[in-house]
Amino acid sequence: MTQGLVVEGLHKRYGEHTAVDGVSFSLPSGGSLAIVGESGSGKTTTVRVLVGLERADGGTVRLDGRDRSARARGRAERLSRAREIQMVFQDPYLSLDPRVTVSGCLDEVLRLHTDLDAAARRDRVAGHLDQVGLGTREAAALPRDLSGGQRQRVAIARALAVEPRVLVLDEAVAALDVSIQAQILELLREIRREAGVGFLFVTHDLAVVRHIADEVLVLKSGRLMESGPVDRVLDAPEHPYTRLLLNSVPRRGSPMGGRGRGPHCGQEPVGRRPPVR
Repeated sequence: MTQGLVVEGLHKRYGEHTAVDGVSFSLPSGGSLAIVGESGSGKTTTVRVLVGLERADGGTVRLDGRDRSARARGRAERLSRAREIQMVFQDPYLSLDPRVTVSGCLDEVLRLHTDLDAAARRDRVAGHLDQVGLGTREAAALPRDLSGGQRQRVAIARALAVEPRVLVLDEAVAALDVSIQAQILELLREIRREAGVGFLFVTHDLAVVRHIADEVLVLKSGRLMESGPVDRVLDAPEHPYTRLLLNSVPRRGSPMGGRGRGPHCGQEPVGRRPPVR
């Protein structure tokens, strides 16, 4: 069994503002971890550091024992790191090139990260689209011709195409209605079972946390307030801030059905469309 993702003493500053202040956690291989907190808690900054969109000012990040903290030594190492940890953003339309078909979006990633020939890439694209429940009609479509749920499936397929060790999902179902959320969450659970990829969720929705994560971290102002198994943290929180977070937001139905608590605890803004990595 490999070690998975291990983060120790992570720090990130923007000028005089400390966005992440000594955060440590681990994600076992194939595990599922959620990071929650109010807007400005540092959750999105944390995952942007993990995927390489930001550089940390301190601390270490290791994946399967390999140090990702130092600057990558050349293009090959940058691409290797990008393959290992992939990210799915909140707004799938902003993360997809509107001028390129769905199959073209996935093919672009495979051309960047693999040496597969055109025929092998076509097979891989078709296989990953099938994995997320999309077919030939969607493969030939432009992002604008798809529903929000279909676009998010495309974003997930694109991230999975390079066979990452960890999939980071930054508010990945927040823009979808509850019924579509349920479909995407069930899809992710199936992918986790079949592919063994680890999930790191950033979310403001504790109903999503309860149904998709094994462990949860609670952040406030860049600091870790509490962490532990989901049921323990959500049902019997130990830190006053966690109790405040749970009590200060309304309840709603679970996206997966049933009676799960579903408070929202703030949401950080979506950035501009990221480059293909």
